[in-house]
Amino acid sequence: MTEANTNRGVLFDVKQCIGCGSCTVACKLWNDLGYEKPDVAGNAHGFDVELTDKNWTIVTYNREKDANGKDVLRFLKNQCMHCKEPACISVCFAHALYIDENGAVVCDPAKCAGCRYCMIACPYSVPKYEWDKVFPSIQKCQMCDSKIAAGEATSCSAVCPTGALTFGDRDELLALAKKKIAADPSYVNHVYGETEGGGTRWLYISDVPFEKLGLPINVPNTPINDYLHGYLKYTPVVFLGGGALFAALSIYTKRRAKVAGHGEGDE
Repeated sequence: MTEANTNRGVLFDVKQCIGCGSCTVACKLWNDLGYEKPDVAGNAHGFDVELTDKNWTIVTYNREKDANGKDVLRFLKNQCMHCKEPACISVCFAHALYIDENGAVVCDPAKCAGCRYCMIACPYSVPKYEWDKVFPSIQKCQMCDSKIAAGEATSCSAVCPTGALTFGDRDELLALAKKKIAADPSYVNHVYGETEGGGTRWLYISDVPFEKLGLPINVPNTPINDYLHGYLKYTPVVFLGGGALFAALSIYTKRRAKVAGHGEGDE
């Protein structure tokens, strides 16, 4: 096993992606995920178009006309962004979500309480719930943490035929992204993920505005955790207090019904 490196990341170059879907297949195979019938209504290539508990990575697309009126397709790979300061971890009172020794934001299903707070906290709408299971938990991309621990690249980046996905040290990937932008003026002059939410381990460069690809542009540059810490201290109180309140209401309702029943018999 190689020495742990918590600064790993992946750079996705939108211009180099041909939408082949190899990354989605590799993800399914490595993580032993089940297949679902793809929703092809809004997708030209029949890929899965939504992240689910069985779809940890998806490929979506944007179609526009260029200056000559020709259709131009741009593809986007979606998965967990693996934030440097994850909001999902901040709200997980069960400690099921954590950053492992190799920098991946992972979820331990055995610890998941099913509260789904992480689904609300994530600005990228990544965590998904296993609605069809008796004992459900949250599921999402684990950034192939076991492969990284063994010194390998993520399964998706390892199979990319065009080099659209590059795995490596985040600082080096950031430098590479900026070098590409400086050399080609067609790129948007911004590396998505450099500052969003305090920084993510997945970085994007594109010649199409990020919002047109479906990436949220209203994510603050400061960590989401900064906004949450003031409220998280009340989570145990609300959780336990809510249970006590419902228990009290149940007892009150039963006693009231019992009294009402006696009153009817006395008449």
